[in-house]
Amino acid sequence: MNRTNKAAAACWMLQTKRADFDGLARRFHISPVTARIIRNRDVTGEQAVDRYLNGTLQELYSPHLLKGMDQAAELIGEKIRSGARIRIVGDYDIDGVCSTYLLYRGISRCGGQVDYQIPERIKDGYGINEAIISRAAAEGVDTIVTCDNGIAALEQIALAKELGMTVVVTDHHEVVRDENGGEKLPPADVVVNPKQDGCSYPFPDICGGVVAYKLVQVLYENFGIDRQEWENMLEFAAIATVGDVMRLQDENRIIVRWGLRHMPFTESPGLRALVEACGLDIGSLSAYHIGFVIGPCLNASGRLRTAQLALELLLCGDPARAGAMAGELQALNEERKDMTQKGVDEALAQVEEHYAGDSVLVVYLPDCHESLAGIIAGRVREAWDKPALVLTRGGGEDGTEEHLVKGSGRSIEAYHMYRGLCGVQDLLLKFGGHPMAAGFSLREEDIEEFRRRLNEQAGLKPEDFIRKVWIDAAMPLEYISESLVEELKRLEPFGQGNEKPQFAQKNLRIRSVRVLGKNRNAVKLSLVTERGLPMDAMLFAEGDRFLEELGAKRQMDVVYYPDINEYNGRRALQIVVREYKLHD
Repeated sequence: MNRTNKAAAACWMLQTKRADFDGLARRFHISPVTARIIRNRDVTGEQAVDRYLNGTLQELYSPHLLKGMDQAAELIGEKIRSGARIRIVGDYDIDGVCSTYLLYRGISRCGGQVDYQIPERIKDGYGINEAIISRAAAEGVDTIVTCDNGIAALEQIALAKELGMTVVVTDHHEVVRDENGGEKLPPADVVVNPKQDGCSYPFPDICGGVVAYKLVQVLYENFGIDRQEWENMLEFAAIATVGDVMRLQDENRIIVRWGLRHMPFTESPGLRALVEACGLDIGSLSAYHIGFVIGPCLNASGRLRTAQLALELLLCGDPARAGAMAGELQALNEERKDMTQKGVDEALAQVEEHYAGDSVLVVYLPDCHESLAGIIAGRVREAWDKPALVLTRGGGEDGTEEHLVKGSGRSIEAYHMYRGLCGVQDLLLKFGGHPMAAGFSLREEDIEEFRRRLNEQAGLKPEDFIRKVWIDAAMPLEYISESLVEELKRLEPFGQGNEKPQFAQKNLRIRSVRVLGKNRNAVKLSLVTERGLPMDAMLFAEGDRFLEELGAKRQMDVVYYPDINEYNGRRALQIVVREYKLHD
C-alpha cells in the first residue's frame, strides 16, 4: 500500500451543526464564520459562548466543589503546623512534574517540611510503589501526598497505612471499578479526584496539575496567603493541561489561555531558561509551543533519564545554573528525537515489508528504548491510519531469566484498544489503558500469537481505515481578510477539543510551485481561484515527494487555514494548506 499521499486516503467531512449564526455574530460582534466555528466546537447557549470568548480567572470553578478537597487541605495544614515530614510522590510525565512543582511550592510557602520523589520510568514504573513507600517510612516521612497518580494504587497505599503513614491522594485518572461497576478507592485518609463517585465538580476533565493547583489555592486561603501568589503559578497548570493533552474546553480553556498570557511574567528562572534554550519568544507562546517544543523537553528527562532533572530545572532559582540545565534538557530532547526517528523508520519499514495487510499493526523493536514505544506507535498509526502497537525488549521480572517485552499502543476511533487487549489477556502479564491507548507486557515467545489473535479478533472493515478530515466551512478564498484572520485568534488556544479551524476550497489553479528550506520540507504555491483571485499558499511536506506526485496536474482542492505572511515589513494574505487533492 502506498502511503505517500495521505490526503488521497482521507475522507473530507463538512460540519453541519446548526445555530443562529447571524444572531450570534451580532450579539458577540464576530463574523458568522466565527460563530459557526464556535458551534462546531459544541459550545452552545449565549452564556457558554460568552465564557468561551471572554472567560476570566474569576470564572474558574471553586476548588471546594471537589470532593475531599477541604478535608485534604485541612489535614495537610495540620501536618504543616505540627512540623511533620511530608513527601510528595508525583509522576515522570509533564503533568506529574508540574503537579509536583505546584504542591512543593505551595506546601513550602505555607511553611511545610516537604520534599518530593518522582518514580523512574524503567526502574519504578508508573506511580507510587511499595519501594517508594518503604523508603519513605524508613526515612521518617509522616505524610505522603500523591499527585497525578495514586487512584489505582490500592495495595500500595494499604501498605503505607499499615506502616502508620497518613496518605492524601490527588489524581485525575479513572477510578478502579469492580465487576459490578462499583468504585474501588485506595484506603487513603483523603482522596481528591474529580472522577470519583459523588464528586460535584462541574468539569471533571482536568489534569493532575490542575487538581494540585486547586489544592494549593485552598491551602493559601487557609493560611491567609494572598490569592495573587496562587495566580502567579498559573502557567504550570496551563503547561500540565496542554502537556497531558486534555480537552481545551470549559475551565481548561480559561486556564491555558490565561496561563499563556502569564508566561512572560513567570517567577521560575528555569522555565524562562528552557523557553530561551528552545529558541522561543516567551512573550508569544502558543499551546502548540507547549505541546510540541517545551513539553517534549520536560518529558525527555523522564523518558531517557529521570524526571527529577525537569523538576529541578523548574525549581532552580539561579538563572546561570538554570541556563545550563535547560541546555542539557534541550540536548536530551534532541537525542530523544533522533532515537525516535530511527525507531519510526524501522517500524514503518517492518510494516511495509511484512504487515501491510494487517488490520492491527504489531511491530517489535527489541533494541528501542521502551519509553519511546508510545511515540513511535502514534507515528505508525498516523502513517497507516490503523491501530499500532510497538513492542520493545523489557528484560526479566522478579529475578527470572525469561525474556519479556513491553508494549505501547495507539488506536483509531473504530478500534477500542483496551477491549482488544482484553481479548488476548491470557497472553499478557500486565496491561491497562483506554479506547485510544494502552500499555502492556508479555513473553517474547508469544509475540506472533499476540499479533495473530489481535488481527483475528479485530473486526475492522476497510472503511475503518479511512481518515476523516472535518471541515468547518466551505469558504471561498475571496472571503478571507486580515480582520477575519485576527478575529480567528480569539478562538485560541487551539488543541485537543478546540482544534484549529479548517476551511475548504475546490478547483484552485496552480500557477507556480517552489520548494523551500534546507531540508526541502516546505512548498510555496501560487494559486488562483475560479474567479481569478490570486493567493499564495504554504504546504509543509516533503517537497520533492510533492513535486513527484504533482507531475503534470495543475488543479487542486485544499483544506486550509487563513494566515498573514509578514516579510520585510510587508503583510500579505496567504493560506496554510493542511490537506490537498490534486487533479487535472
